[in-house]
Amino acid sequence: MSPTQPLAARMRPTSLNQVVGQEHLLFPGSPLELLADGKGATSVLLWGPPGVGKTTIASVIARQTSRCFVELSATSAGVADVRRALATARKALDDDGTQTLVFIDEIHRFSKAQQDVLLPAVEAGVISLIGATTENPSFSVNSALVSRSILLVLRPVEDRGVVDLLSRALQEDPVLSATGIGFADSALQVIAELSGGDVRQALNRLKTAVATAQGAGRSVIDREVLEQVTGSALQRYDRDGDQHYDVVSAFIKSMRGSDPDAALHWLARMIEAGEDPRFIARRLVVHASEDVGMADPSVLGIAVAAAQAVQLIGMPEARINLAQATVAIATAPKSPAILRGIDQALDDVRRGRTGSVPVHLRDAHYPGAKGLGHGQGYRYPHDHEHGVVAQQYLHDGTFGTQYYRPTTNGFEQTVARRLAAIEQITEVC
Repeated sequence: MSPTQPLAARMRPTSLNQVVGQEHLLFPGSPLELLADGKGATSVLLWGPPGVGKTTIASVIARQTSRCFVELSATSAGVADVRRALATARKALDDDGTQTLVFIDEIHRFSKAQQDVLLPAVEAGVISLIGATTENPSFSVNSALVSRSILLVLRPVEDRGVVDLLSRALQEDPVLSATGIGFADSALQVIAELSGGDVRQALNRLKTAVATAQGAGRSVIDREVLEQVTGSALQRYDRDGDQHYDVVSAFIKSMRGSDPDAALHWLARMIEAGEDPRFIARRLVVHASEDVGMADPSVLGIAVAAAQAVQLIGMPEARINLAQATVAIATAPKSPAILRGIDQALDDVRRGRTGSVPVHLRDAHYPGAKGLGHGQGYRYPHDHEHGVVAQQYLHDGTFGTQYYRPTTNGFEQTVARRLAAIEQITEVC
């Protein structure tokens, strides 16, 4: 290891049992253990936020496996690179039976064409694929690849795991241990809290704090040194005040509770503490649907516009846009019907209530579809009075299920009346 390497690279584990925070994926006999031991041929997709160990797990498997290991990055590799890797894997398998593991970092950045190239090799067992992504594979990876892989979800590393790793770095890293720099009580805890479960970020902060202390001629890293390294964001974690997540929680609950004054107060606390305005904007967009929803559909547009304003004009001017969206959500009529509806539908899907698409609803536009009966019996709503006609849209396994149940709040009163009218019309049909 070179002293010029990032601390995260110098502290990278060499075995799976050294990986922190992902114990739920690293038990004896787990898919990752089997891949590392050469006993499994399954493809896996590693999904999780940055800095939680996706690339680390792949590098450990590369060290331990007896198979040929090929690493590609979706940010730099093209279709030709993928084809060459697959051709080499096929030759190795044909020549002496050597199996190949292909690791693709940022697989969600691959185009559909690039992902399609992988599919036959994965399906035929020519390679075992390890794909790492920060985005939901259900939306960013081809469904055919997802169905042939095991999806493993990595979690943000808990603070105690980050603190343990930082302590190890101070003791085991030859560069840091040689400095003789000490830490005041709770300094490592503060770094862990600021990292938000991102181990790489925590190690970078530790390295910077040590360098800052050395430059200032200090022998102990305390709150003052951390403030120099982190700036105003450290205010969010003042031990004498509210913690970051408590303030966020109070902000959300004040909007949900229809108190615009309290919501503006907590918004101001976050802004003054140096919170990322994009994070605040994301929470506004979420809660415009989660807590308001169809009770006032226009609020979502206000929240999205505020998020766009943050990108376009930045702070401090964007504080006004964030405040407008905050007050819009806080003063709007409330309904959780959208949240309950989608969660109930997702629960059904996850429990296997995923029957086939009814034949009359299937796509009939491609050659041969009509010969399969696709689209036969479909009733075009616009051919009927009111644009509504009785017809089965859910598959048999969920037929009759009501996911969306509007409240009597705000615009959902109108929605409820409209749904009742639709039910009467379809009963006549």
